[in-house]
Amino acid sequence: MAYVAMIGVAIAGAYFVTRGSRPAQTAAGGHDHGAMTGSGEGQQPVSLTQDQMRRIGVTFAAVTVGPFEKDVRAVGQVTYDETRVRTITVRVDGFVEGLVVNATGQPVSAGAPLFSIYSPMLVAAQEELLLARRLEQQVASGGDEARRNAADLVAAARRRLAYWDIPESEIAATEQAGTAQRTLTLRSPASGYVLQKNVVEGQKVMAGDPLYRVADLGTVWLEGEVFEQDLAAVRAGQMVHADFDALPGEHRMGRITFIYPTISPDTRTARLRVSLANEDLVLKPGMYATLNITGTARSGVMTVPRDAVLSTGKRNIVFVKETGGQLAPREVAVGMSNDERIEILRGLSAGDTVVASATFLVDAESNLGKALGGMGEMPGMDMTQPPKPLPMQPTSPPGAKPDPHAAHRVP
Repeated sequence: MAYVAMIGVAIAGAYFVTRGSRPAQTAAGGHDHGAMTGSGEGQQPVSLTQDQMRRIGVTFAAVTVGPFEKDVRAVGQVTYDETRVRTITVRVDGFVEGLVVNATGQPVSAGAPLFSIYSPMLVAAQEELLLARRLEQQVASGGDEARRNAADLVAAARRRLAYWDIPESEIAATEQAGTAQRTLTLRSPASGYVLQKNVVEGQKVMAGDPLYRVADLGTVWLEGEVFEQDLAAVRAGQMVHADFDALPGEHRMGRITFIYPTISPDTRTARLRVSLANEDLVLKPGMYATLNITGTARSGVMTVPRDAVLSTGKRNIVFVKETGGQLAPREVAVGMSNDERIEILRGLSAGDTVVASATFLVDAESNLGKALGGMGEMPGMDMTQPPKPLPMQPTSPPGAKPDPHAAHRVP
């Protein structure tokens, strides 16, 4: 048993040494013979019987050239359409009274009242409007120039109130009443949902203060993360299939509208933006989604099954079935891949037959053959079988006297 354990340890050690080492001349800047010939570094061709290949699950596939389509999967999150987000401010100084929209998340529609405001500036502007109206009435029987000047004063007073976001209905009510209103009602310029509310009743506000942030959720954005190596298969205008964890069985489709020009140095991903219709308001900002992007099919692409390529971290290896039946390792350069096949840029030819499954086991056999081929010359490694142990002496029956000469007999 000790002999078997020693051999097992030696084989394992030699396997890992041969997998991770490179020839000294390559490290020193010399030529890598394996890279020049296209074979795997330090690996030997493998000869397996049909029974051995059947037991470890070896199958074969031909290298084909034809159309190739890459599907890209990504994760994403629903967010607001930035073009449909509006910040509502006030354009005059004053005090908030009669707050109508008083909760975050509350829906508002364009033209709906937000709050009433008392502002000395608005009171003064109303007084100017009423004074201009009285002057207009007084010169109604006067000359043309006087009537025009009076009409210009009335129009200017109305514009001043309108520039401060006072609705036309409020201006008309002031003119009809003939007296300045203490408070005027400000209305929402856009429809949507209140994302932020920065005002309470009785608060003093200054011109330019952001009071509400409103978003229209009729259209939302879906921002996804795509790995750097998949960017070649993604472009603006492509259709995207989106599935949502919160909406099982519900499927949405949209188009890529923008691909961000930077890549995250931490995740090595690029962000993309998909625009989705949301008239039913089912999609809510913050929802997670799975994106499936169908790439454009390319013609004349050389491919093999994905499992045929074994990546060692430094190189990519396939095993080619040669004329004599041996499985020879060969280094290849790979391109894009999908769920089933991987693109071969160089290293193979159309019509070659490669190992399509159990590639790792064939690779282990190749490295094991190299390891055993060199172990016989290692110091202390005697690969000859040890002599058979002596047969055990038969035991004496119970009650028999011991034979004093038994130890000196030759069996």
